[in-house]
Amino acid sequence: MSGFDWPALMRAGLRGLGLRPDQFWHLTPAEFLMMLGEGGMDAPMGRSRLEELSQAFPDKRAPENMESKP
Repeated sequence: MSGFDWPALMRAGLRGLGLRPDQFWHLTPAEFLMMLGEGGMDAPMGRSRLEELSQAFPDKRAPENMESKP
């Protein structure tokens, strides 16, 4: 026995997530867990953190005498 509840995993992927069989079988376990909302991944960066980083590392402006060329 492999230790996986394959029928439950397939139901979650095919019915729950709406994956096609080929999509289900091509996922890595990490990708599948991420799609299910599992895996303990960090939350995405929020607006406040982005603003902190923007202030800490501002974009540099081009010198006034240089023209931008398309």
